[in-house]
Amino acid sequence: MWLQRTITFAPRPRGIHLVTGEVIEALPELRDLGVGMLHLLIQHTSASLSLNENASPEVRADLDAWLDRAVPESAPYWTHTLEGDDDMPAHVKAALMGPSLSLPLRAGRPALGTWQGIYLCEHRDHGGARSVVATAWGEPG
Repeated sequence: MWLQRTITFAPRPRGIHLVTGEVIEALPELRDLGVGMLHLLIQHTSASLSLNENASPEVRADLDAWLDRAVPESAPYWTHTLEGDDDMPAHVKAALMGPSLSLPLRAGRPALGTWQGIYLCEHRDHGGARSVVATAWGEPG
């Protein structure tokens, strides 16, 4: 079986947002797969996807704080500034975090570790809705 669908996430404020449940809910066909793969690609250059700890909200806050310190706004070296102070830093953060995840599927779900979750990382103050192309393939279970 092959499945491809675009998942549209509602606009979110800048930050690291747990979306594991939303991804699974948007892809009910995954329940039919015993083994397979799920590939997620965010179609934006100022937001990213990440796999990280889902137990403590402090992890998300700390990751976001580190990104803001590592890639500051209003730095004198930015030349791409027409779209606002948060635009070029958002592109760099997205490049560092990455646009995609490839996840194994087992028994109808992503085979995530106990404390792992899928995150939408919004790097703009007002990024708008975000689209993720989800492609799943596998064998029935």
